[in-house]
Amino acid sequence: MKSVALRLLARERGLFAGALIIGAAAIALGVPIDFVLFALTLAGVALFHHHTLQVALIGLAVITLYKVGFAGFKTGPGLGGLAAHLQHEWVILANLLGLLLGFALLSNHFEESRIPAELPRFLPDDWKGPFVLLVMIFVLSSFLDNIAAAIIGGTIAATVFRHKVHIGYLAAIVAASNAGGSGSVVGDTTTTMMWIDGVSPVDVFEAYVAASVALVICGIPASLQQHRHSPITRDAPAGITIDWPRVTIVAIILAAAIVVNVLINVKFAEHSDSFPFIGAAVWAAILVTAPWRQPDWKLLPGAFKGSIFLLSLILCASMMPVEKLPVASWQTALGLGFVSAVFDNIPLTALALKQGGYDWGYLAYAVGFGGSMIWFGSSAGVALANMYPEARSVGKWLRHGWHVALAYVIGFFVLYAVLGWHPNPPHKAKPVAQVPVPGASAHFTS
Repeated sequence: MKSVALRLLARERGLFAGALIIGAAAIALGVPIDFVLFALTLAGVALFHHHTLQVALIGLAVITLYKVGFAGFKTGPGLGGLAAHLQHEWVILANLLGLLLGFALLSNHFEESRIPAELPRFLPDDWKGPFVLLVMIFVLSSFLDNIAAAIIGGTIAATVFRHKVHIGYLAAIVAASNAGGSGSVVGDTTTTMMWIDGVSPVDVFEAYVAASVALVICGIPASLQQHRHSPITRDAPAGITIDWPRVTIVAIILAAAIVVNVLINVKFAEHSDSFPFIGAAVWAAILVTAPWRQPDWKLLPGAFKGSIFLLSLILCASMMPVEKLPVASWQTALGLGFVSAVFDNIPLTALALKQGGYDWGYLAYAVGFGGSMIWFGSSAGVALANMYPEARSVGKWLRHGWHVALAYVIGFFVLYAVLGWHPNPPHKAKPVAQVPVPGASAHFTS
């Protein structure tokens, strides 16, 4: 075991050394140093899976020092520019921290409600049983965090397949959870980021055109794989009683987030950047309902560690000179899906939001579902691989989960054929009143 670990460490170091060489070549070719440092940070996250938080924090420190000492920020040079940049970003970061921690407790409430334990009763006996489970995961992810949906799906799969779950089916579980979250602003961290940033939930919802097709394309082959590997058993534990108060608490927390976000963005949009209203609403609902059913507070340290990792990458992304990125287009969005299979989709979304000019449904689908193509391309994949260590082989994931990449491409082009590419206008632009000219109508420009 020790010799295997040493070989893996040597391989990781060799790959990272190769990444450094590629980075040096990129600088020589004129790629901004900011992007090279960011890419190396993401490469470190991808390679050193057991030290992702340390890698993210080191990358953040290096990028920050480079921006302070050399490149400067859009808000100005040096420490003053850094302070102004943090003042501009703190609300988004605080909102996300509140939501990530709050949704960890929400997901546990849903698990403890014992609804997941009842689900096996509704699954067919043949290959359609695994497929219906994927559909359930898709639906769960539309209102729960995709990580929670993947964990619940993995837990149910372990029960109904007697702990013999095919790697191709594990890839499909991750794909289903990411697909279900891609069209919902409460279903995925990336879509929640878009929502917080001011993107309309309606603009994100169109991702379901692609995601639904992708679910079928990858779900049927994966279900056949699983049925051949280990057929389903529908035996569920006897005497299960649903804890309806916990179900009600889940509904209250979600309703608080949705209502406050709609109210702030519709009625008080000018104040949306001044305070983390959505995160505060989620925590208010958690604390108010805590006497009814106590949340599992022990989950918070682990959730906080994971949140700091994600927020570090988001803060890195916010410092990138996005004016030097490729112009937003459907081709760029398609490419970002493949990139998100290797690099974390959170910072990719942050970069795209900063750049603007995307059709947000495409981007939500691309960075959401695209991350399913490799196990570490999404948080849901990482969470499921923690439950099933055999999934941590990129080669096996690609070989047995080939249908995920095929589904991504087909789903994307179905969306393009059905709706076309319609870039959304800048979602943070405020209308500016024009002085009426005699004989002309008053109008607004953004």
